[in-house]
Amino acid sequence: MSNPERDPDVITCEANLAGTIEIMAPREVPLGGLRAMTVRRTLPQRHRSLIGAWCFLDHYGPNRVAETGGMGVAPHPHTGLQTVTWLFTGEVEHRDSAGNHATIRPGEVNLMTAARGISHSEVSTASTTVLHGAQLWVAIPDGDRHAEPDFAHHAPEPVTGPGWEARVFIGSLLGDESPVPTYSPLLGAELLLEPGTALVLDVDSSFEHGVLVDTGSLDVSGRQVGKDELAYVPLGSARLELRAAAGDEPVRLLLLGGEPFGESIVMWWNFVARTHEEIVAFRDEWQAQITAGGAVVTDGQDLADGRFGIVVGEHLPPIPAPPLPNARLKERR
Repeated sequence: MSNPERDPDVITCEANLAGTIEIMAPREVPLGGLRAMTVRRTLPQRHRSLIGAWCFLDHYGPNRVAETGGMGVAPHPHTGLQTVTWLFTGEVEHRDSAGNHATIRPGEVNLMTAARGISHSEVSTASTTVLHGAQLWVAIPDGDRHAEPDFAHHAPEPVTGPGWEARVFIGSLLGDESPVPTYSPLLGAELLLEPGTALVLDVDSSFEHGVLVDTGSLDVSGRQVGKDELAYVPLGSARLELRAAAGDEPVRLLLLGGEPFGESIVMWWNFVARTHEEIVAFRDEWQAQITAGGAVVTDGQDLADGRFGIVVGEHLPPIPAPPLPNARLKERR
């Protein structure tokens, strides 16, 4: 998924008096242009760039495709990250320059490893009437970020209990473990709680965690978290107490976690790097691939080959990189 913004979001953040749980509100961002589908972005924020290695979180829908046009993200590049796509409703067709072609469906995770460089497209299918889900990025540690591109798919079986259901798509939780490979210890799961349900989770105390509420209202270890908000829980907690508000509406949430990343990164557009100069070089390489005779090519199959390859079978015109800011890009932790 293309990131149309060049600077971190400036979003209001409220911290409780104890300073243990932060509540982060989303910012609405047009995806790929001013008339494109709007997403709610909760990560990165100016004061917090990562939760573990999770460095980006867009949350969208439910969007009626007949009104919004759905998702139509043309070929665009990535470096230094893994993309994690998780849908609640609808379907998205994925194509990438490593030759992978997959349909992303609800309850099935698709993880694309960009590493040294890849390009891909994401387009909602013709049969999709409502699109609803999340797009996440994971920063790759320095020692692995020049690896070859890769792709993984997994359909986790639900784990159930009284009033709750969970699907673990990254890492391990509630006795279930995902086979999806990551380069640092991580957790990613969807949980459904019936109204009034309380669930205590045993979690890794060396992880920091994020709880994104998709539907309903939730109490996280004594802190209220509203719809579309992201709660940040710092490392040191061995238990997370989740309680869905009483009433008629169930709670759906995404639980993310990971060990503190411990490295500085530079994020801009669709690239994760380590220096300003690397970002400039990645941008130049992408622009060189997508231009012919000084103009952006109008068919994705007409790209020149290079670091980011050519998205197999995709004819949408590629997305040009935006201009770089005048100031030097800053490192984030």
